[in-house]
Amino acid sequence: MPSGSDARPTREAIIDLGALRHNVRRLREITGVSELIVVVKADAYGHGAAAIALAAVEAGADRLGVADIREGVALRAAGVTAPVLAWLHGPDADFGAALDAGIELGLSSVAQLDRVIDAAREHGSGVPVVQFKLETGLSRNGAAEADWPELFQAAAAAESAGLVRVDGLFSHVSNTSSADDAAAAVRFERGADLATAAGLTPRSLHLAASAAALGEPTLRYDAVRLGIAAYGLSPFEPTEDAARSAAAFDLRPVMTLRASVAAVRRVEPGTGVSYDYSYRADSSTTLALVPLGYADGVPRSASNAGPVVINGRRYRVSGRIAMDQFVVDVGDDPVEVGDDAVLFGDPATGAPRVEEWAEAAGTINYELVTRIGPRVVRTPRERS
Repeated sequence: MPSGSDARPTREAIIDLGALRHNVRRLREITGVSELIVVVKADAYGHGAAAIALAAVEAGADRLGVADIREGVALRAAGVTAPVLAWLHGPDADFGAALDAGIELGLSSVAQLDRVIDAAREHGSGVPVVQFKLETGLSRNGAAEADWPELFQAAAAAESAGLVRVDGLFSHVSNTSSADDAAAAVRFERGADLATAAGLTPRSLHLAASAAALGEPTLRYDAVRLGIAAYGLSPFEPTEDAARSAAAFDLRPVMTLRASVAAVRRVEPGTGVSYDYSYRADSSTTLALVPLGYADGVPRSASNAGPVVINGRRYRVSGRIAMDQFVVDVGDDPVEVGDDAVLFGDPATGAPRVEEWAEAAGTINYELVTRIGPRVVRTPRERS
């Protein structure tokens, strides 16, 4: 068994940076756009933002996307020098910190534009680079269509005065249907026409995230924003259409979630397991304790269902998943303390697919990887 500084973490998410680079290059081939934006918000969907951002840029990403300013500032502190766009801002967003860090800002209102211009004056940080997010049907973040004329006129005046540079326009689609996404594209193009009429000349238009970038080629415009696909997972899961799976696009899962078996015990028939005894041993058997729980992002709703591979053999969670641990009934198979328990990863290695856990929990692959908690050590590796 390893010891000291060579010991493996008890709870670990192995992050395959080689797979990440492969995915970025492959997505460039598929989409053929002039600008590839890799989204690293929410700690790179749980994968570790700094390492992912650096690897994505090495593989050819032109720009990185984050939700809020603090995520962008953290990337700069980690040594990331590539362009970063942040687009979701609360009423107390620190635009000055963003400008000091050279972060580009996605804005949704005249009020935000005014605050950015004021922050630039106060900080002496040069001309801010901004993009405008347009609301085209999701009813979330973005400038409402009724506000576009005022926004574009204010931006054009500010740009003429040398107070701001408008670099792009962007929006998002619902992925509800091709018709719904096409309707969003019509509204988006109407916004782009209004911006041009107001005197703006945005360099980049982008509407498509992973699903639209892979499934609706007409929505790619100048750039695409790639989140889940960059991490080797399909935005179309769950799906019964093999042509829409991650493997069909030659995308490789980046995260493998594992833990070291913490205890092994032999029990008699009828022994109850974990809270509520929702599982009882039906014969003499061996129980293996895996030190991962819902505090680590393993969903309690996958109790008695989530797949686990130990020593190359597949089992399912036995009983309730608790805050810190769950149990696996391994029968008479030889399992020892310290053996690897793999919850999900690259199916090419024999690991369960993260979508199997998502199905067991009644959720989607996005949530499973993003919710992995801070006790789980992220270990970047060069494996592909």
